[in-house]
Amino acid sequence: MQRSSGVSGIHPQTRIGHVHLTVADLDRALQFYRDVLGFEVTTRYGRDAVFLSAGGYHHHIGLNTWAGPNAPRPPAGTTGLYHFAILFPDRRALAAAVRRLLDHGIPLEGAADHGVSEAVYVRDPDGNGVELYRDRPPDEWPRAANGELAMHTKPLDLDDLLEER
Repeated sequence: MQRSSGVSGIHPQTRIGHVHLTVADLDRALQFYRDVLGFEVTTRYGRDAVFLSAGGYHHHIGLNTWAGPNAPRPPAGTTGLYHFAILFPDRRALAAAVRRLLDHGIPLEGAADHGVSEAVYVRDPDGNGVELYRDRPPDEWPRAANGELAMHTKPLDLDDLLEER
C-alpha cells in the first residue's frame, strides 16, 4: 500500500497489541475478564489497576479505576470505543467461550457470520462492547468477482456453534 506522500504503509505483520479499559469497579471487571472469559492475571498495580493475558503474554487487557471508583459510564450515543475484539484460535475455542458466557448468565447482544469470521457480541459490566470471534481460513473468505472481500453480516447459527466439540 502506497500513500500519496511516497511513504510506504504500515508493516503487514503489525497487530493491535492490547486494550486498556477504564472501569468503575475493578473486582467486578475482574470477575468478567478472569472468571467468565478465562484471562489470567499477570500483574497488579496496587488496588487501581490489573493486567490480564492469555498464554503467558505480558498483557492483552488492562483494567484501571484511575478515573475514580464508580466512575460513570460515558453517555450512550457519544464517540468512544464501539467494541474491541478477542480473536480465538479456532471454532472450538470460540464455542467454549460462548458456553462460559451463557453458563455465567451473560446476555448475548448478537451473533453474526461475517463470511470471513464468526462473531458473538456482549457487553462487559461497564458497558464496553466485546466481540468474541474466530477467523475462517483466508482461502474460505468470500470474494467478489474483482477479488475484493465480500464480507457480510448474516445470523450465526449458535446451536451449531455450541455443538462444536
